[in-house]
Amino acid sequence: MAKGKNYKAFTGLDEFYYQTEGSDINAVTDPERIKYLQEISVSKDQEIEKAYGDNQVAEMAVTNGTVEVEAGFHKLPLEDRTKLFGLEKSEDGIVAVGNDTPPYVAVMFAKTMEGGAREYVGLKKGLFTFPEDEGNTKEDSVEFGSSSATAEFMEDDIEGFDEPKTMLLGHDEKGSTKSRDAIWAAIFGEPKGDDTP
Repeated sequence: MAKGKNYKAFTGLDEFYYQTEGSDINAVTDPERIKYLQEISVSKDQEIEKAYGDNQVAEMAVTNGTVEVEAGFHKLPLEDRTKLFGLEKSEDGIVAVGNDTPPYVAVMFAKTMEGGAREYVGLKKGLFTFPEDEGNTKEDSVEFGSSSATAEFMEDDIEGFDEPKTMLLGHDEKGSTKSRDAIWAAIFGEPKGDDTP
């Protein structure tokens, strides 16, 4: 077995943060947390293209697309939906859904392990789309609802890398925050403060 590698499986999710970017390049919000992340899937769109000759494969190349994120929460509060989907809010506090243009969003979350280690995932520039709105009537037993959101992330310039990147990954052992802090700064453009929830 190779030394230094961690083969422990992920058993949980935590620390889902997002930051929205306004139409004005300087109108960037502070990172905000959405609690009670239940599930998340991250998939990179890739295809292998083949060139043929002499009745065989002569060459192969990989085409890259966006990274898709599907996240499920215990509940996605209306305040967060308003920001993520670029919805308009009236003076009376009513949120309206129309043909709204969502803002660019940066996202970071942690996959946790039983021993306290964490793997962080950061995505710098993407768009969320408005999800289906579903509900069920209450029956004899209580069934909790959930909320979901889907986004696609594109490549963007990230300090420390020569070429644009879509996603950053980092691992911290229990008690360490080195990777977390580096990804936070790269994704959100500022150091993580001690007072950040």
